[in-house]
Amino acid sequence: MELAIVAALIAAALIFDYINGFHDAANSIATVVSTRVLSPGKAVIWAAFFNFAAFFLFGTAVAKTVGSEMIDIHVVTFAVIFAGLFGAIVWDLITWHYGLPTSSSHALIGGYAGAAIAEAGWGAILPSGWTKTLVFIVVSPVVGLVAGLILMVSIYWMFRDVTPGRVDHWFRKLQLLSAALFSLNHGANDAQKTMGIMAGVLATAGYIDKSHFAIPTWVVLAAYTAIGLGTLSGGWRIIHTMGSRITKLEPVHGFAAETGAAGAIFMATAFGIPVSTTHAITGSIVGVGATRRLSAVRWGVAGQIMWAWVLTIPAAAALGAGMGLILRAFGIR
Repeated sequence: MELAIVAALIAAALIFDYINGFHDAANSIATVVSTRVLSPGKAVIWAAFFNFAAFFLFGTAVAKTVGSEMIDIHVVTFAVIFAGLFGAIVWDLITWHYGLPTSSSHALIGGYAGAAIAEAGWGAILPSGWTKTLVFIVVSPVVGLVAGLILMVSIYWMFRDVTPGRVDHWFRKLQLLSAALFSLNHGANDAQKTMGIMAGVLATAGYIDKSHFAIPTWVVLAAYTAIGLGTLSGGWRIIHTMGSRITKLEPVHGFAAETGAAGAIFMATAFGIPVSTTHAITGSIVGVGATRRLSAVRWGVAGQIMWAWVLTIPAAAALGAGMGLILRAFGIR
């Protein structure tokens, strides 16, 4: 019976990972599609490949943070994990329906935290793990914005004597590299969050040691596969918001935005921080748009996105806590 529960929860985690890829496909391909460097079909294949390729290049520091450094692993039960995944999945589907590029990462940790609090109270939260995550809610879009702005200004200066046609020709090719770099870092950071949840399931069942919390290779491979398949499906509503509603992008702008955001995510991944790739790329797009003129950015759309960011963790936490309380009412722990 326990093995069946473990298998079901692993499946639920992979479904979330797939939805994460589906929901966040815009992060990887919106700029390269909106600049018409790649068709939507080719873009999702490109992004999905590099989402999975992260398997060969990155470790599991983020997975360990999510799995053992944010919630006291000793209070985690199968019901807590299921309720946390429920909160994250429902919030992702709601924001996808309205075309809002919110953070699947923050939905996951919010749902997980809400479920843990419903089970064991606020003592289930480990402040040390949350501090760096909450700090990066602010830091990642700011780093993305500044990096995108600096890159764009540098490119304007370096290519000031080059004709617009030649700049467009070169950066159509370079944007393929920047899109690959961003997709690689997106897969590395986001897939690891699901790895942390899957490892939490295995630790709760006693299949791995809670004190060492080593992530099995098959968990890593499964998580990267699921997010790659999700990206391959593409969340087109959000792609439209990211690629054309915030600001108008040309290939040179797409290159700067993707490269700046990729740098911000790489820094967070190296330090084991479950950062929002959505925040990083959105901030970078805004920074790039602002180099032309402030009015080039549709601040009303940016404001709607920021409100969705603010609401993500508490909303997913409420959904996770609500499901956790329902499960407890039925005696399911």
